[in-house]
Amino acid sequence: MTAVVCALLAAVANAAASVLQRRAARDEPRHPVLSPTLIVDLLRRPVWLAGVGALIAGFVFQAVALSAGQLALVQPLLVTELPFTMILVSLVSRSGLDARSWLATGLVTAGLATFLATAAPRGTGAVVAPAAQLPAAAVTVAVLAVLVAAARFLAAAPRAATLGVAAGIGFAFTATFIKQTTSLFQRDAPALVTSWQPYAMVGAGLCSFVLLQHALHSGPLLAAQPALTVSDPVASVLYGITIFGEEIRTGGWIVLEVAGVVLILYGSTLLAQGLARREPDARRAT
Repeated sequence: MTAVVCALLAAVANAAASVLQRRAARDEPRHPVLSPTLIVDLLRRPVWLAGVGALIAGFVFQAVALSAGQLALVQPLLVTELPFTMILVSLVSRSGLDARSWLATGLVTAGLATFLATAAPRGTGAVVAPAAQLPAAAVTVAVLAVLVAAARFLAAAPRAATLGVAAGIGFAFTATFIKQTTSLFQRDAPALVTSWQPYAMVGAGLCSFVLLQHALHSGPLLAAQPALTVSDPVASVLYGITIFGEEIRTGGWIVLEVAGVVLILYGSTLLAQGLARREPDARRAT
């Protein structure tokens, strides 16, 4: 329950960060993909800095959740960030959620419940040696490089979706280091200074953060948010299996697990459409 509660609190904090950072990012003029000037310009915006504070709070809750539960359990729960984002936007705009938004929220929730109930992730995970994580790191870097390179040649919507997928994978990979860092802290806190995992966590987290800002800035929310929402838990399950030896049900259960992911994707798309209607931005819809 500690893992579940803290994961949901992390989702709420991330939702607040998303609302604040999106408000700042959408008002920025066009920047090239991965241009450092975007972050420099955003640093001058108090609302964006408030979003960074909320993101840090989400990181703390996520770290506690990962110290108590499996990667394949905690990361999918972060999908609830999107419904929480919708609720926060409706509160800020002082307009209630319409029936379509409630339906979408129900679909995301049902998809998440279906996936977690049928996958039934098992295993606690552990600190792993660099050699054990090296293959996953190599594949991750290669995939992210391809996605970022492809995004440079795409129009707004597909570029936002591509960078959203890259950010989701990056955050999932960062979570593997968060889990190891929290495990080290519980065992021997002073050892963190000389261990590689905390530094890898910071590096991967910063890279993922930059990818997220460019995904939110590059194109319509309808393209970026569902891609980010779904790629993170899917990648996290794969990382949990390949790095930490976590297990999920296979065989016929895979059909229901895929059905859960499809419900999450469809519900996320509907929610992103609702968010786009509440936060119109003609420049980013091109």
